[in-house]
Amino acid sequence: MAQLPDLSALALLCAIAEHGSVSRAAASIGMAQPNASRTLRRLEADLGFRLLDRGPRGSTLTEEGAMVADWSSDVVAAARTLQTAALALRESQQSHLTVAASKTVAEAFLPRWLAALRAERPQLELHLAAQNSEEVQDAVESGSADLGFVESPSVRRELRSTEVARDRLVVIVAPQHPWARRRRPLTDAELARTPLVVREPGSGTRTTLESALAHLDPVAPTLELDSNAAVRISVASGAGPAVLSELAVADAARAGGLVVVPTETEFARRMRAVWLPGSVHDAAELLIGIARRTCVTHVRPV
Repeated sequence: MAQLPDLSALALLCAIAEHGSVSRAAASIGMAQPNASRTLRRLEADLGFRLLDRGPRGSTLTEEGAMVADWSSDVVAAARTLQTAALALRESQQSHLTVAASKTVAEAFLPRWLAALRAERPQLELHLAAQNSEEVQDAVESGSADLGFVESPSVRRELRSTEVARDRLVVIVAPQHPWARRRRPLTDAELARTPLVVREPGSGTRTTLESALAHLDPVAPTLELDSNAAVRISVASGAGPAVLSELAVADAARAGGLVVVPTETEFARRMRAVWLPGSVHDAAELLIGIARRTCVTHVRPV
């Protein structure tokens, strides 16, 4: 024998021994009669001897067939135990979901997405980690997160991804900054020459901005911070201009604490869900669907 016998064939053989006929045995394990006949012939070919005496009144096990059926009973029982245990393990794993999200996604999108998920799966145990986009991809790649949401321009080749939302970056300043009264759109060159308050390396916001201005050799930042809130506070305090998601600054801009400066270039970007190939959690699939349905695109502050 070049390979191990097919478990479904062994299960069928055990059912024949129990029920006394191929048709009743096939019905008991949910197999169609033609498939049962083919399965038995294939098993006989693999084993190298007949398992059934076939006659006009039906088929009965040969002596060898009865012996193989007896030997197979423990194998089939063990396989069913494995199947039951694996199903229980899967159900245990599916009862909780760990999500890692970039800080902008965590602030602007996830509360609504997770509320919708909770409404559909009230028993689901949810865990959320707000990180920058590089850290999110690390968490998904290592298996410590079932699903991630990133805002970086690219996704690692080891991960699968799909777009779930869109956003744009805007230049913000304090109301007293000279740019706050500016009417002429800011050029990329002017932005590149200006020391900015920026997010930390690995942030999708930082990576998107650096990619957009890379050809202009931007000057070094004036301040580097690890959250949108810290950047907003620093800008409002007069530390200098910054570039953040319009979703992250909309409330502050409406309240007058920050001013959005017009730019010649629209720094659009995509928010993506990321996961490991072949490991999509069913609740993760549901959350991705919710994100797509409730996608907010280009919400402009007023």
